[in-house]
Amino acid sequence: METTEFVKRYKEELGVCLQEILPEDVEAVVDIIYDAYKRGNEVFIMGNGGSASTASHFASDLSKTASVEGKPRIRATSLTDNTALITALSNDIAYEAIFEEQLINKLKKGDVVIGISASGNSPNVLRAIRFAKTRGALTIGLIGFEGGKLKELAYRCIVLSSKSYGPVEDAHLCLEHIISFSLKERIGRG
Repeated sequence: METTEFVKRYKEELGVCLQEILPEDVEAVVDIIYDAYKRGNEVFIMGNGGSASTASHFASDLSKTASVEGKPRIRATSLTDNTALITALSNDIAYEAIFEEQLINKLKKGDVVIGISASGNSPNVLRAIRFAKTRGALTIGLIGFEGGKLKELAYRCIVLSSKSYGPVEDAHLCLEHIISFSLKERIGRG
């Protein structure tokens, strides 16, 4: 495929992804995170590959970008950032356990656990979401590929229909920015 045609098709597919992000779905996710923030609960975020990078970026934006001077900050942690722990858990237990095992030490009832998965079928994300539900956490999925297993498992999801990793991951990055800036505005009002 010629580069010009590829660029055109990629932009079209990304545009479809962005159109599928509904304001009412974003508001529902913002409500969940804001309510947890008001209760003093924490937000944990996870994903693999490009979604791992988005999880790190999202935790950073919730912790810093969404902050308002004179107000407490959102406590957000990316479960993708501790390389030593992730590799130890992968080696000693199983790669499928890397997020669940971190939550065992940290998760409290009322916390929020966000799984980012283009396919919606990442075994380590699914396992952590299942565990989070047993601990009374609220679970959110940011998903592509029409949802996969995560769509049925998480409490609230934003699902994109695209089956192309690039546009889905790009849209998830846009989505985390939208959520973070929405929370900043809400915290400023509150």
